[in-house]
Amino acid sequence: MDKPLWRPDEERVAASNMARFRACVEARQGVRVPDYAALHRWSVEQPGEFWTEFAHFADVRADWGSGPPLVDGDRMPGARWFPGARLNFAENLLHFRDDQPALVFFNERGSRRMLSYRQLHAEVGRIAAGLRDCGVGPGDRVAGFMPNLPETVIAMLATASLGAIWSSCSPDFGIPGVLDRFGQIEPKVLFTADGYFYAGKTLDSLGPISGVLAQLPSVRRVVVVPYVGDATRDTGALRDAVWFEAFGQRGAKPGFARLPFDHPLYVLYSSGTTGKPKCIVHGAGGTLLQHLKEHLLHTDLRRPDRLFYFTTCGWMMWNWLVSGLATGATLLLYEGSPFHPDPGVLWRMAADEHVTIFGTSAKYLASLEKSGYRPRQEVDLHALRTVLSTGSPLAPEGFEFVYRDVKPEVLLASIAGGTDIVSCFCLGNPTLPVYRGEIQCLGLGMDVSIVDASGAPLPVGEKGELCCARPFPSMPLGFWNDPDGSRYRAAYFERFPGLWHHGDYAAITAHGGVVIHGRSDAVLNPGGVRIGTAEIYRQVETLPEVLESICIGQDWDDDVRVVLFVRLRDGVELDEALQRRIRDTIRRNTTPRHVPAKIVRVADIPRTLSGKIVELAVRNVVQGLAVTNTDALANPQALELFRNLPELAS
Repeated sequence: MDKPLWRPDEERVAASNMARFRACVEARQGVRVPDYAALHRWSVEQPGEFWTEFAHFADVRADWGSGPPLVDGDRMPGARWFPGARLNFAENLLHFRDDQPALVFFNERGSRRMLSYRQLHAEVGRIAAGLRDCGVGPGDRVAGFMPNLPETVIAMLATASLGAIWSSCSPDFGIPGVLDRFGQIEPKVLFTADGYFYAGKTLDSLGPISGVLAQLPSVRRVVVVPYVGDATRDTGALRDAVWFEAFGQRGAKPGFARLPFDHPLYVLYSSGTTGKPKCIVHGAGGTLLQHLKEHLLHTDLRRPDRLFYFTTCGWMMWNWLVSGLATGATLLLYEGSPFHPDPGVLWRMAADEHVTIFGTSAKYLASLEKSGYRPRQEVDLHALRTVLSTGSPLAPEGFEFVYRDVKPEVLLASIAGGTDIVSCFCLGNPTLPVYRGEIQCLGLGMDVSIVDASGAPLPVGEKGELCCARPFPSMPLGFWNDPDGSRYRAAYFERFPGLWHHGDYAAITAHGGVVIHGRSDAVLNPGGVRIGTAEIYRQVETLPEVLESICIGQDWDDDVRVVLFVRLRDGVELDEALQRRIRDTIRRNTTPRHVPAKIVRVADIPRTLSGKIVELAVRNVVQGLAVTNTDALANPQALELFRNLPELAS
């Protein structure tokens, strides 16, 4: 068996929240769970007992009522969690009210602001009063077209305190993208900043939001945060606008409306690259329990910690990050480019602020390595004990980079889940070793298996579809404007009735970990052999000449051929020698089936606003099919680079 890259010492294991929880389960439930595998097995076989025990461990504030924790637990979908319970999400995130920093904000210009838990609680009360005066109550929608600012967190918590529903997207969305999202949910109040900074540029938000409001008649009030300017600036044609500082009632106390466990909390959106984005509705209780489990147990988050995740307000990791307030930890918010003014900006912040848990995307880590920046050599990361990575599979070489050039003594937790569940199926674990290229474990309470085309479970090591066989609390309540649930069922349960089909192509390892081989809808199928695109990316991007790549299957001669597009460093040519090295690297480390029939150089690769490459959109362009919603892309112009390429005509 291969040697782990990292293993926790006995002291770290014994002091972990995971170890404490396991001891609580044994003492209170009277079961033997001597290791993580046994704890996981119990958590999926006894879901009601597990989630009840965890809610007690996490000290969730709720009126639990009477009755069982799980009703119709054999229905998928259709199970109901804690039907007698009533709680408020914001109350659970704001039960600390002292002078410890709750939020520390930085941006690419070096600005810094801090808000204590006491100040955060007061601001939430003020903004909640303003929302109440606008007629916002349980079930109403409040939207944010916002950078990752403290005001965004305040607005969300104020919304949740009233039992209203929060939905946000980042300000780099264009007018059509915002309308595709907010136009479906019809918010009463909209929060926006006057602009934002990115890569040294100052970008306006008031113009775009004016265009949105012209087609969004549901909005009664616009609340503007003066981020790039000040509150003396003219808001122009913005109707019903008020500055953030003038909104609400100072001194007002937040009133936390305790509502049913499955009362809606968030509307999140699918990427929308193949059509109008799906509006995914998440419940307050399920989101709270799942995030607390992932923070307390899988991330080992505690009150003294300083938690950072590089994210925008349009990615579910923002929602995940903000839930860290429930533990009383300090959250670090960053706004701007992670490479401006240079690649060290996030790491200097991490060093100066003594960040203990640093979260980012696999793409960022790959780009950081290609940039030549080595955090270990540049800054003092003595406080750092955990690095989190998600967004796409972290290549084995990414694991090596972290342990070689960031810090050898950290827990590197690659995690995987998605917007669909606003959480994770596969996670880190402070009590387990880290193996190269593997996610450490399946999440507690998540009955994950890898299945074949018929839905039958596959043995360890075999690749197939990642599914979940039992209900879990953070399953969506449904989709917005889907009254009979048909679109929701079609999205996750149509292919394998009775199983949640997540759409990842994956395998469970001999260590009990997981390797994600890419999205299953982007799986290549040359000669009938299924190949995950991540298997190819891992090899290609080890070459220093290649900055990034994207791979598709092109219909050709009654079969599918593998086509690889590469973005190269400046000054590098895609000559025969480099093509041969690419093919040899892929063949040597995978199989001959993985070797691309065509390798084509492109100047850019299209990606969503959360940084994910879009294989399906590229495949559609290459095949001459329509891509209906390019506004979901950060760089939609890049798609044109793939149209009518002469290299693909023969």
